[in-house]
Amino acid sequence: MTWPELIGTALLGTDRRGGEPTALLATAATETVRRRAGLRPATAAERPAPAQPDSRPALPDAARRRLALLLADRKGAGTGGSRRNAAPNLGELLPQWLAAANARGYGAPPALLPALLDAARARTDLRAEALTLAGPRALWLAGLNPDWRYALRTGAMAPRLDPGVWEEGLFAERVAHLGRLRASDPEAALALLRTTWATERAEDRLMFVDSLREGLSPADEPFLEQALSDRSRNVRATAAELLSALPGSALGARMAGRARSCVSMAGAGERIVVEAPYECDAAMERDGIVPVPPAGRGERAWWFGQLVDATPLAAWRERFGGRTAEQILALPVADEWQSDLHAAWCRAAVRQRDADWARALLGQAPVGDPAKLLSVLPPQERAGWVARFVASNGLSEAFQMLAVCEVPWAGPLGRAVVDALDIARDAGNYPWSFSGVMGLAERCLDPAEADRATPLTAIPDESADATPGAGVYWAEAFQRLVGTLRLRAEMLAELG
Repeated sequence: MTWPELIGTALLGTDRRGGEPTALLATAATETVRRRAGLRPATAAERPAPAQPDSRPALPDAARRRLALLLADRKGAGTGGSRRNAAPNLGELLPQWLAAANARGYGAPPALLPALLDAARARTDLRAEALTLAGPRALWLAGLNPDWRYALRTGAMAPRLDPGVWEEGLFAERVAHLGRLRASDPEAALALLRTTWATERAEDRLMFVDSLREGLSPADEPFLEQALSDRSRNVRATAAELLSALPGSALGARMAGRARSCVSMAGAGERIVVEAPYECDAAMERDGIVPVPPAGRGERAWWFGQLVDATPLAAWRERFGGRTAEQILALPVADEWQSDLHAAWCRAAVRQRDADWARALLGQAPVGDPAKLLSVLPPQERAGWVARFVASNGLSEAFQMLAVCEVPWAGPLGRAVVDALDIARDAGNYPWSFSGVMGLAERCLDPAEADRATPLTAIPDESADATPGAGVYWAEAFQRLVGTLRLRAEMLAELG
């Protein structure tokens, strides 16, 4: 038995991995002696300073054992192949467990810190929650092991960096330093960025200007206006995008003026008429309009779409005589410009986080990705909209919309998803056609829905015209769903 196998058996127990407990202890003793005997003498060094104390409460015993299992199985069941068995995928539950433990204010057990840091090293989506749970001891360990140095650059527990890191640090360290400084002192962060802006590489300038998206405010406008003249097209485009999302910006006013010249009312106000621009002049290009359209797209439609999606949505209410978003969207658009105009309004609603326009556009069979519009709505309203969509249209086009809903899913949404899965089964589909939604349901359904789904775990009688084997596969999929929901309920109970 190798050392990693020995550790895995010790963590999981001989009941799961096989073998006798006494034999495992004997093997552990033998391997320990062999490893220590294999060490070469080395010069004694000064002991490292002790880690900062962690005053947070320790995990309850059951939760500590659960964390060990989740970390040991994070590459385990259900991650390979198109067909999964009925066992829950523990690795997919680890983010949720970490978030729940942090919400309760626990600290990680010292013995599990190496496995926790390894897990966060392999999965960037775990880092913020894993490092929060790991606490100050993780930073102490990261200073001793290069494999865990990422912990010194990321996460809420990262130490305050020396200001000299802006001049000499790695790029990720500089971004982290700028972000933390911006969170505490936005003016100082902008001043720091100005000191080196002219000498930064284009790709670095792009990342720095994009980092201003967090906490964007009118104080950023002068810097972003300067960035509109940057020599990098990507930097200019990002600066223009940020300015167009900034209420009251000068760029928004310039775009509104151009857009108003392209869109007007005909007759007595019965329909919208569009006169798209005939050229992209230098001033438009400086304000972020990309002159060359993608293949297959006409120039005028391309320029027009960019003008409208950078225009403040409030300008349209004034343009259309005080009409609401719903009333504006209900107006017919002449000469087949409706899809271009509505698609641009969709992009503007998402960029400007305008719930009124997003709500109105969702009621109009939106052009584009409804999930992006839904992300603008409050969580309960979002869940209700998706529940109605699933009940009416099934699950085939619902994955992206479900992914933007708050977890755990609200009751009506959860019930709509379970009902739709049941309908898909009765229609003779195979469950792997819905594997994405099924995986989301395992992680996002309220554990209280387990009882409702339990009757679906039985293998149905197979009729003559049924899809061969589908009933067995669906029963297995629902068994995994119910098993995962019950496991999530146990996990939360163990955390107290």
